[in-house]
Amino acid sequence: MPDIDAANAQILTLLQNDGRMTNAKLSETIGMSETPCWRRLKRLEEDGFIDGYQANLNRRKLGLGVMAFVQLRCSEHDQTATAEFQRIVEVTPNILACHNTTGADDFLLIVVARDLDDYSVFVDTTLRRLPGVTSIRSNLSLKEMKASSKLPIILPANPMA
Repeated sequence: MPDIDAANAQILTLLQNDGRMTNAKLSETIGMSETPCWRRLKRLEEDGFIDGYQANLNRRKLGLGVMAFVQLRCSEHDQTATAEFQRIVEVTPNILACHNTTGADDFLLIVVARDLDDYSVFVDTTLRRLPGVTSIRSNLSLKEMKASSKLPIILPANPMA
């Protein structure tokens, strides 16, 4: 696995800001010739630092005006129920994220819907039918103040400093 040195950190940061940046522009921006820059980029991809590339879409332009943070509590935690729960979550496009959490609830989901009526139908037809769900608590986003999937790139501490 390559070290995340300053050059790799720059590559990762620049690509998070513009995933369509060409290798020529990338190498020019970081002050490196194209071949070594391309090799670093390919290595970062091969080693899994870069999972893929995608366009960031505007959910409101797509008619998805409601975003809900949903806390679920489950009574069943056996392997079969958990596998079925995970399968349903993975194939449901309205669920943007699902985290198994600590605390009173078992899962935290981020869900989008067209409007409150659409969200209500989603709760009834999808969330209430998930295996073992005993409690559903929804918090609706009133204002999205920050939305990002960009990760901070933290360089390892320099032991020689």
